[in-house]
Amino acid sequence: MTETPGSDGERRLQREQGTFRKASTFYNKQMLDHLNPSMCEFISRQEMAFIATSDSKGECDCSFRAGEPGFALVLNKKTLIYPEYRGNGVLASLGNIMENPHIGIIFIDFTQDSIGLHVNGKARIIENEQIHKEKDLADFLKNNISSTGEANPERWVFVEVEEAYIHCSKHIPLFKNLDKKTHWGTEDKAAKGGDYFKAKDCDRPWKKKK
Repeated sequence: MTETPGSDGERRLQREQGTFRKASTFYNKQMLDHLNPSMCEFISRQEMAFIATSDSKGECDCSFRAGEPGFALVLNKKTLIYPEYRGNGVLASLGNIMENPHIGIIFIDFTQDSIGLHVNGKARIIENEQIHKEKDLADFLKNNISSTGEANPERWVFVEVEEAYIHCSKHIPLFKNLDKKTHWGTEDKAAKGGDYFKAKDCDRPWKKKK
């Protein structure tokens, strides 16, 4: 018999809080171990996603990914891929994936249906050089990836889907999508937000004072 989804901690809390039966109903009616056609279509319309990763010690990081609609591509019901564009050079998410492949992604539609989709699984990094060696994959990406202006992906992240389930609409706000120029891959400080949070001159425990 396949074990019920969720962690031991989840199951313990469900029993303590009296929600075990409710959670079981959710698992059996809303959670899948793959992407169904409706989920695939939903992902094809999304312009953003939030990703959660952690290193080998369990130290967590949550980050944001975006692109033109369809920037994340479903290769098949068990696999999706998204591009990595040039960022701040820290490479926190990718560094975590190198140590710990577990990844959590949530796609949220804020502008049409105010609904979300969780995708959890295992990730691996694929460099462009590897993509070019796999003609079928290279052709698929060339024909399907949305244009992002001047920027090209520096690499890709493959995700093997283990769980996919809804994030309910109840508390998701409905926003209006306004025009904004996107500076893909820019190094322009103003376009990147500059020192918005006034952090530049703050003390840091890892930096010696002059």
